[in-house]
Amino acid sequence: MALGAVVILTGCAARSGSGEDGEAGVKGGGASPSVSGAVSPVPSYSKAQDWNEPERWSVLPGGQRTDDRGSQIGFPHTPEGAVAMMAAGNTTSVEADTSAVDEQLRIYRSYLAGADQSPRAAGQVESEAKAVDKRLATSMGSAVGQPLPAGAYMRSHVIGYRIVKKSPDEVSAWILAKVVQKNGETVAEQASYQRDLVAVQWVDGDWKLTVAASQRSRQDVQGHAKPTMGAPGDAVFNAAGWTAIRGAS
Repeated sequence: MALGAVVILTGCAARSGSGEDGEAGVKGGGASPSVSGAVSPVPSYSKAQDWNEPERWSVLPGGQRTDDRGSQIGFPHTPEGAVAMMAAGNTTSVEADTSAVDEQLRIYRSYLAGADQSPRAAGQVESEAKAVDKRLATSMGSAVGQPLPAGAYMRSHVIGYRIVKKSPDEVSAWILAKVVQKNGETVAEQASYQRDLVAVQWVDGDWKLTVAASQRSRQDVQGHAKPTMGAPGDAVFNAAGWTAIRGAS
């Protein structure tokens, strides 16, 4: 149940027949929602017993300012700045007073290039997000359209990345996000890991998601194995070539 840049591009690429796809793996048992909202009943990896220090670390820069929607923007014109924007576009929180629709439209308006925005694309994004809200309400035992139970939330943030291709004005990368869901105050939190392919371009002085960059990134990874999912500290995290983000866990 991805709540970030990937869903945005799925909606906006609908007119061209191309979208992003993501995959989820479970940590700690339970079922994990995937990008399409389907449930993956089997964990994609097993957590190692011993801590393995990540071989690659990165401290990503912040945006220079916050826009009127509360999103960080104004990232440096560097590959690290591009990844920082990807991380910002895949950091979300759905809880009592914030819905998936709120978050998806915020990301759409803050991070998608203006040339790819349209009433039709916005409508598609909103429709996808409403479906996420409905699935969340059902899974949390709440009536559709009503506030989530007290203490319930779903949050995601990026914990690692692997660059696919970079140039001064375009960067693509696999990103690895941790998604946590808590269905109420007395319910244990469950965590899963989401892997997505994201691409951004330098547009009008900032990094932006674009459908064209997304399509090129998909062509670049065709025929190549996707990096195995694993949390920082797992042996597979290093073996897959992930770079850990300092401060993420």
